[in-house]
Amino acid sequence: MSRNENTEEQLKNFVNTIYEAIKNEDIPEIKIKSRTRDNIVLDALYGVWKYGDQEVRRTARKIDGAEFIAKSLYTINFILDMLKESKSSTLREMYYISEGWKDYKFATQDESNVLAEDMEVMTELMREDFHLRPEENGASIIGDITIEEKNRKNEFKRINCRDDVGDAGYNIPYNVEEEKVRLISHDADMIVALETGGMFDRLVENKFDEDFRAILVHLKGQPARSTRRMLKRMNEEMGLPVYIFTDGDPWSFRIYASVAYGAIKTAHISHWLAVPTAEFVGISASDILNYDLPTDKLNDKDISALNSELQDPRFQNEFWKSEIETMLKINQKAEQQALAKYGLNFVTDTYLPEKLNLKR
Repeated sequence: MSRNENTEEQLKNFVNTIYEAIKNEDIPEIKIKSRTRDNIVLDALYGVWKYGDQEVRRTARKIDGAEFIAKSLYTINFILDMLKESKSSTLREMYYISEGWKDYKFATQDESNVLAEDMEVMTELMREDFHLRPEENGASIIGDITIEEKNRKNEFKRINCRDDVGDAGYNIPYNVEEEKVRLISHDADMIVALETGGMFDRLVENKFDEDFRAILVHLKGQPARSTRRMLKRMNEEMGLPVYIFTDGDPWSFRIYASVAYGAIKTAHISHWLAVPTAEFVGISASDILNYDLPTDKLNDKDISALNSELQDPRFQNEFWKSEIETMLKINQKAEQQALAKYGLNFVTDTYLPEKLNLKR
């Protein structure tokens, strides 16, 4: 059975469950795992954080439940049409498509986005299986890794992400599953994933990828799902360790957590996206003190986020507790680019080699 055929079967099974309830004169209802932090548990098999057993019921007894079920059915019909016609849609387009759904159009794009995620939870499929994609693709890769990507002629084209690309690197597409992107070979020892474009460009310009046999990945802030999936595949299929290099603030800590352990809103697919062995090599509170880095004062939102992270199950080891408490104590945060205090080569000649225990 092909991936599209499996998706079609799962969606039709979902519809049939609603149909059978109506046929038997029962009130249709849908059970969905609660998508809150309180329902996040550690999956010991995969080493990632996933949803637990708490469920939310959406029943047609209530108006909002009936509307949810109706919008789900309209969405499934839209997805089935795309599968049949070999089309895809952005999440934004799906929102506007719903304008033609009479009384069941989405009020906002946030609503349609959340329903797409709920569909993943209910069917145990991925958004890519529904042919739904974000407005923008993933980020960029530079390094000695060779891939094959299916082009518009439905043919696989071989690309080396160092020799066959410019300084911007290879752009990660929204769907990086094997039927679209094949990982062929590499000549590298590790993956360094970077939060900011400025630091990505610095490492490229300083030839860090060549000098230290690294594959560089620009995360573009909070990474897209396709970026996290690509990191997962390179880590698992090629045995490459992953290191996350971010700014030193609570929001950047969450970037690391989403790559390593999974994000709360996508906990249902953490086993497809997260890299539990990923290591943090970003700016820490200790770095701010040890390197005497230029800093900014924490604002109220930063402080609230750090206190929230002290309760977050993804930050419960001694390293994170110590670093978060230290950051709160010194009341300071710092950017990656603060390392330029010591010159443009400091990050590639000293900081990262020390963090990663590297030698030229």
